[in-house]
Amino acid sequence: MSRRPPVIDLSDDVLAECEDVLEYEFRSRELLQQALTHASIARTRSDSNERLEFLGDAILGSVVCEELFQRYPDSPEGELTRIKSVLVSRATCAKVTHELNLDDFLLLGKGLTSSVRIPGSIAAAVFESLIGAMYLDGGRDIARDFILRCLDDLIPRVAESTAGVNYKSLLQQHAQQSHGETPVYQVLDEKGPDHSKCFQVSAAIGQRTYAAAWGPSKKEAEQLAAKNALTQLESQARTQSDD
Repeated sequence: MSRRPPVIDLSDDVLAECEDVLEYEFRSRELLQQALTHASIARTRSDSNERLEFLGDAILGSVVCEELFQRYPDSPEGELTRIKSVLVSRATCAKVTHELNLDDFLLLGKGLTSSVRIPGSIAAAVFESLIGAMYLDGGRDIARDFILRCLDDLIPRVAESTAGVNYKSLLQQHAQQSHGETPVYQVLDEKGPDHSKCFQVSAAIGQRTYAAAWGPSKKEAEQLAAKNALTQLESQARTQSDD
């Protein structure tokens, strides 16, 4: 998509198009205008999106922390921190901006408009500044809904990749080598509405069932249940070696 030429103000039609992408109609179009105004073209730095970026960064971190705390009740602090660091990173924020084509609405100075694609730092900043603007205009719930709509599909992928371990595969290897068995996973419980269910799953090897785990999908719950089983097996092995 071709970039619009730099201007001082975006037209109402362009702002409305941006609102359609955001799925939110601003009560104050001035806030939306400011969120899309880079310092390179702003009349003064206070007219740019820098202050909104500062606020949006804090809101983004808070919402992601709360969501991870709720989604992964069995994950330790260190694991949650690793997941959060990816989700709030400049790379992720820039990726969301590009996917939604939000950079197409940005007001940039002449030196930046000649680039085929804006720098990642600027793309990330506009995502955060829009979060800040939505927070001020509509409140935390509006900003939260926007953040989760943008990151919802990414959260489980990041959670699995940041762990860097396929616990189900490790448990299967252990079970087959030590017991000649294949682990079996059973859904014990589920809760929440259809669009946001959580599942409790346990892993069993032969006649022994290990500590269950909750997860935002059956697949993730199985991974966490396998992790619990491996932890118990390792603890058991240490106890036997001490004896």
